[in-house]
Amino acid sequence: MEASETEGRTFMQAISEKYSPENFPCRRGPGMGVVVVPSRQWGSPMKDRLNLPSVLVLNGSGISHAGEEEEIAAFCTHVIELDLSHNKLQDWLEISKIVSNIPNLEFLNLSSNQLSDAVLEPDCAKAFSSIRRLVLNNTLVSWDTVHTFTREMPELEELFLCLNEYTTVTPAAMPCPTLRLLHITDNSLQEWSEVRKFGSMFPALDTLVMANNNLNSIQDSGEILQRLFPNLRSINLHNAGLNRWEDIEKLNFLPKLEEVRLQGIPLLQAYTSMERRSLMIAQLPSVTSLNGSVVTDCEREDAERFFIRYHLDHSEEELPHRYHCLVTKYGKLAPLAEIDLRPRCHAKVEVRYEDKVQQVSIRLDQTVGELKKQLRTVVQLPTSNMRIYYIDKDSAFGPDELKYSTRALHSYSIQDGDEILVVPKTK
Repeated sequence: MEASETEGRTFMQAISEKYSPENFPCRRGPGMGVVVVPSRQWGSPMKDRLNLPSVLVLNGSGISHAGEEEEIAAFCTHVIELDLSHNKLQDWLEISKIVSNIPNLEFLNLSSNQLSDAVLEPDCAKAFSSIRRLVLNNTLVSWDTVHTFTREMPELEELFLCLNEYTTVTPAAMPCPTLRLLHITDNSLQEWSEVRKFGSMFPALDTLVMANNNLNSIQDSGEILQRLFPNLRSINLHNAGLNRWEDIEKLNFLPKLEEVRLQGIPLLQAYTSMERRSLMIAQLPSVTSLNGSVVTDCEREDAERFFIRYHLDHSEEELPHRYHCLVTKYGKLAPLAEIDLRPRCHAKVEVRYEDKVQQVSIRLDQTVGELKKQLRTVVQLPTSNMRIYYIDKDSAFGPDELKYSTRALHSYSIQDGDEILVVPKTK
């Protein structure tokens, strides 16, 4: 029996509406859509033809029940991805009726369905056995439910558990050896004693995304970290609560770590953006990507040399272990010479007119026309009757006439001691 409107719609009602020929026209020839003709023997109440893609997006469709399972099996055999987020699903049995009739399903998104009180039985979880990527964001599912899934889903590779208000992690009775990516952002996992449980739960874990959890420290020793996360290649700790360089150094004990995302932590707030990146690169010698940007060999060498110079004024007790490693590599580097690259604002020049020479301070941000106005009182000539030439004291070339009244003086590279020659225009 179909669900009443107050309870929501069935899965098949939502499909019939969205993917009917009127709303989702059939494409002729090869393409995304697949035309499915339901069997006549069981008398489908739906339209005779539907154009279903292999990726079904039914988010926010008001779905609360599966509907006729025979219809799901007839229409959805080819479907490999299914988005059921933001619906009204509250019962794992109803969800399993949908999934069990989509035999090739590999991706399932159930985000923002109210599943906090739903009980998942092991037999029901078996219906999800073909799924490789499962998204349970903002469902508030319990760890018991998560563990039931990981036991009964032998193909599971990616698991998304964001926005589920987790403050602790309940260990699993048996590990999930296939999971490679765990996305568990925007929870409240502040203690490393909880995070470390993922190591034994997911021994093949390759990518751990833990942004916005306010993790306060990394407390295990290097030896334990090596054992807990032997395959971890990428970690995201954006907006963690880390405030010690020792926590960053511990990441070096993860033997396969290559990619780190680590922005918005208290430790780095006092540094400039250049200092943050350079100090992080120098502290993490095996990392090839930082915050989404590739670390080149040239950038690494510059960062490591910067790291040495940055710590030159620190006492021996304050020097990090990494400093001594880099000094062994590069030696003790001298501080870089400070060079003022700001443009000069003034120059003292000699103004020559006829047989008179007068030293004048001129602004280099003014134009040639403005310089002529300044020189009127010096040479007693109107600007309209004035030709001026610039003579570079260090150049072998002759005077350079300043013809263009709107050109800025700094573009001529005028220096202290250069000359300005003023000549009256001939009639």
